[in-house]
Amino acid sequence: MTVPKAIVVSEYGGPEVLVAAEVDIAGPGAGELLVRVAAAGVNYIDTYQRSGAYPVPLPFTPGLEGAGTVEAVGDGVTDFAVGDRVGWTHSIGSYAEQVVIPVTWAVRVPDEVDDETAAAILLQGLTAHYLAASTYPVQEGDTVLVHAAAGGVGLLLVQLAKARGARVIGTVSTPDKERLARDAGADEVIRYDEQDFVARTKELTGDEGVAAVYDGVGAATFDGSLQVLRRRGVLALFGAASGPVPPVDPQRLNAAGSVFLARPTLSDHLATPEETRWRVDELFGAVIGGDLRVSVTGRYPLVDARRTHEDLEGRRTTGKLLLIP
Repeated sequence: MTVPKAIVVSEYGGPEVLVAAEVDIAGPGAGELLVRVAAAGVNYIDTYQRSGAYPVPLPFTPGLEGAGTVEAVGDGVTDFAVGDRVGWTHSIGSYAEQVVIPVTWAVRVPDEVDDETAAAILLQGLTAHYLAASTYPVQEGDTVLVHAAAGGVGLLLVQLAKARGARVIGTVSTPDKERLARDAGADEVIRYDEQDFVARTKELTGDEGVAAVYDGVGAATFDGSLQVLRRRGVLALFGAASGPVPPVDPQRLNAAGSVFLARPTLSDHLATPEETRWRVDELFGAVIGGDLRVSVTGRYPLVDARRTHEDLEGRRTTGKLLLIP
């Protein structure tokens, strides 16, 4: 029997600590599935865990998201069988040829959705869904600002906000990213390498400001994001790609117009099986119906995980990156 390969992190650090190795995979325990990985999604949270910013017990295999085919089921599993196609998120270890996942995090992949799309959409797609449907539920006629609109979450969030009737302003850093954001449906795109996004957003909204800012960038954009909110607007801070935001005096929210600051995370929006199923069904339904396009722009061999992280952190990528075992 061939010994499966995985990416193993034995010490925290830069992309160089991502090392391909042969690993022993135990059979699935009670309530678990053994899955042959077809594709693993790459996300910024993987870099945080690799660096130790979000500590994970060492050694570990990164990757919280993927899709593949069930090869074995553990005791007590009744909802899935060998041969089923499944996707998952929030189950670490996906940078591998095989992974054992809790059945509670597995979702069935519809026949109309291929493995790469399933692996590409779950973590970032569900993030975009909770932001647009729950953190600030976008209403018809709202104007919202999406930072990093050509990124993995950004491209999906632009589409979901547009589907809910919003006018979407996106920020990007290059001409190629501007094109991607516009192709996703952004009504206005601000090149923040050329323009002050605060001044331009106020100009585009007649100084009223936006109903919500969806900010996964963090330190570099936080102050400006507060400034462009309308009265009682919502700043949804869901990531820190440029670094963490320093402590905030709550009085700043008052001064900005009685605005709201949220720091949401995905796990709190998958709190029950029913909520998870609702979000997953809406997400896959939007893909099948053609309302949501997934942009997989980078496919890397599993053994090239280091280069994948280098490209992601070097901001040389757009859309979604996958590792293919």
